[in-house]
Amino acid sequence: MAISAGDVIPLSQARANLSDLADQVKAGAEKIITKNGESYVALIDAERLDYYHQLERERIHLLLIDDAARGLADVAAGATRDARSALSVMQRRRAAKASR
Repeated sequence: MAISAGDVIPLSQARANLSDLADQVKAGAEKIITKNGESYVALIDAERLDYYHQLERERIHLLLIDDAARGLADVAAGATRDARSALSVMQRRRAAKASR
């Protein structure tokens, strides 16, 4: 849903009209509340917020699955090394940076 100029509300106006704004949001609108002329907070329906959170969780899960698939591809291609040698390399790099 696109935000129109009428959906951008100064905080002082939002305080005075919160009940009306809440009804508009419940009917499907989204409101951006500004403070000192800058975007401050958004007023959205609670169910839509839950949906946005669900989408974010699903996105995180897809990223984790993608990372795991790339890791398995590295293992299959033999592009791995043991953890001790990897940690040793990292410690040497940190020590070199600290001594600069």
